[in-house]
Amino acid sequence: MHRRTKALALTKAVKDAVWDRDGEACVLCGSPFAFPEAHYIPRAQGGLGIEENVVTLCRDCHDRYDNSPERPFIRPRIEAYLKALYPGWSETKLIYRK
Repeated sequence: MHRRTKALALTKAVKDAVWDRDGEACVLCGSPFAFPEAHYIPRAQGGLGIEENVVTLCRDCHDRYDNSPERPFIRPRIEAYLKALYPGWSETKLIYRK
């Protein structure tokens, strides 16, 4: 496995930590039918598979975040959520660098 691929992947440990952190529900709508696998910075853009870059979203919210014109409105909500949890949180720390 390449170093970049490994850095962007979500490990079971990260998923478990995010699941516990987010209260086992979608951070946007509260649905219990959610999964801790949504990257704030997408993997395609080098988003790391770390807790500070991952949130729990239900399938509908995840699809709206990734594939709809609502993304510019959803992104600040997720950003505010992560900033509240991690003092010093910064997007620059979430991107893979060689």
